[in-house]
Amino acid sequence: MKYIQLTMLMVAIVFGSCSTKSKFETNVTSPNEKIKVAFSLSEKGIPTYNITFKDGDIIKTSTMGFDLKEAPSLSENFEIINATSSNFEEVWQMPWGEQLDVESKYNELKIELQETSELKRKLNIVFRVFDDGLGFRYEFPEQENLKDVIITDENTQFNLTADHMVWWAPGDWDIYEHLYNESLFSEIDALSKANHPNLAQTYIPENAVNTPVTMRMENGVHLSFHEAALIDYSDMTLKVDTVTFGMTSELVGSERTGYKVKRTVPFTTPWRTLQIAEKATELIDSKLILNLNEPNKLGDVSWFKPTKYTGIWWEMHLGKSTWDRAGSQDMTSFTTAAKAHGKHGATTENAKAYIDFSAKNNIGAVLVEGWNTGWEHWIGFEDREGVFDFVTPYPDYDLKEVVRYGKEKGVEIIMHHETSAATETYTKQQDTAFALMKSLGIHSVKTGYVGKILPKGEYHHGQYMVNHYNNTVEKAAKYQVAINAHEPIKDTGLRRTYPNTISREGLRGQEFNAWASDGGNPANHLPTIAFTRMLSGPIDYTPGIFDIKFDKYKKDNQVNTTLAQQLALYVVIYSPIQMAADILESYEGNKAFQFISDVAVDWQKTVVLNGEVGDFVTIARKEKNSENWFVGGITDENEREITVDFSFLNDKQSYEAIIYEDAPNSHWNNNPTAYNIRSVEVNKSTKLKMKLAPGGGFAISVKQKK
Repeated sequence: MKYIQLTMLMVAIVFGSCSTKSKFETNVTSPNEKIKVAFSLSEKGIPTYNITFKDGDIIKTSTMGFDLKEAPSLSENFEIINATSSNFEEVWQMPWGEQLDVESKYNELKIELQETSELKRKLNIVFRVFDDGLGFRYEFPEQENLKDVIITDENTQFNLTADHMVWWAPGDWDIYEHLYNESLFSEIDALSKANHPNLAQTYIPENAVNTPVTMRMENGVHLSFHEAALIDYSDMTLKVDTVTFGMTSELVGSERTGYKVKRTVPFTTPWRTLQIAEKATELIDSKLILNLNEPNKLGDVSWFKPTKYTGIWWEMHLGKSTWDRAGSQDMTSFTTAAKAHGKHGATTENAKAYIDFSAKNNIGAVLVEGWNTGWEHWIGFEDREGVFDFVTPYPDYDLKEVVRYGKEKGVEIIMHHETSAATETYTKQQDTAFALMKSLGIHSVKTGYVGKILPKGEYHHGQYMVNHYNNTVEKAAKYQVAINAHEPIKDTGLRRTYPNTISREGLRGQEFNAWASDGGNPANHLPTIAFTRMLSGPIDYTPGIFDIKFDKYKKDNQVNTTLAQQLALYVVIYSPIQMAADILESYEGNKAFQFISDVAVDWQKTVVLNGEVGDFVTIARKEKNSENWFVGGITDENEREITVDFSFLNDKQSYEAIIYEDAPNSHWNNNPTAYNIRSVEVNKSTKLKMKLAPGGGFAISVKQKK
């Protein structure tokens, strides 16, 4: 299944005199020669770089280096002792993903530096330049005068050329659940977003942004800054200087340790990445983040099957049922106030109803939340260690019987582990919990980390938690368990290396529509997410809400899209697991559910047809191992007309396209559930004009005619 074409060209340049070393400049270009990275040392021996695209400046001269605890900074007095150029090309295959074949082609430049001062410490910098952007990282080689490195700051600069338009979220050390903002770079104000009323924890110490952060230059070139292969290191936020239009890496820290990163030499940092695109859609096309990660270390992962799922979940957010048996937990306010209407959702009877529905409608799995003991004590309690045990069901939930019944119906169960951010409790119980899953044939688990991290003083995005999340993935793999992480560390492409990392939250998800006091996710949220958060990897957004207003349960909340857009999200927002998130009664008798029943979750090919950040996007995906295509298009609060060009279809073939679209009078607020279904014949030369209502969308199922 995997084929590789590989070429390597090594050119070593060895320098002889200090004067030559200090003034030396070298560069590397992308294979198509449009991107150029130039590296040099300043007169003080400070490492610097700049980036051009098609001979225009992208990043002005920017410096690099580190501040260390109880040691001189690694930032100046360097000389170049060697520089090596190489190139690489391969095509590798994804076991699951947006496409089967991925091309990786880059030119590399490795610069080996050494201090001219007494310590003679060494630091390497490696650039890999692709046609769609670049990554660079630091290497700390084995050496005599540097054994343990304690980093207090990484000072990597990204100096922009102008006051770009930016789509940004605050550089929060604990959550990624803020809305994205659209503003000029000079108007970024992350600190004003702290202490959000609907967020359980948030800490924003600097005027910084989380990554991915997307920008548009005046000439239309789009940029996205992020990182790849985040392993045993701290999450990088980007501190902004709104006057000089500069950004500097700001690593997430720890109050418990007082530093950002502690490593033993030799080691490498994560890649600092910059995707460069002439138009917005090319950002989604890019596989730069994946290509900067190591190949699959797990081997065969066919035990994980991409799937759609239903679940006992949305009903808790609506208040129809509760996670705990006593009916005391109120997720909407994070309190333990008693609720008269509360009843336990995770019962054997309820789980079987979801299994029956899923089996009838081509849905492969059911998620059950609130099945295990401890939910009465997890919110509002300071000491949450030992609350959950992850193996003991409530008395009204027969785990083994539910699994047995699911197998009888051809439906898998997705496990749920809410840790309440009590990491030591979860770590101690993982072997037992994963062994139980393996014994029952359960291959996927949704993990959660709601609350302040325990031990105290750690943050969700610091080195301690980066290691916890990654260690959990590695341990789960030993039991053939795949992880869908909520309240996670951000995705940095590690799904290539550990393909049991299947999806994650890491954004303001669908549940905010059910209980946020600020009106929920606005209509431009998802057309922004497609060009920002989704660039990092799969999203468990939980689409498919049909009861848009849910007045029966919460009159003051709603989903701010049309029903047709909810269908489109199964194509637009990528994940190898996609939830039909609404409660069952909302789907019964609704013809639009046929699209959810039909739509695929594993893809042979993806084509981004059109789009602009925050406005609209249209994506077509071809189902793996079939000739079926599915198309999804969404818009913001503005109605618009979009042309769908079907030139991605095969030659000399006719197809039936079943279109689920907004009705003429649809509107995300005034008439969100109105839709039409129609069927048309299409082929490779067809161009269809689609009308999208405000907050609307369309979904198309395309099948070859026999």
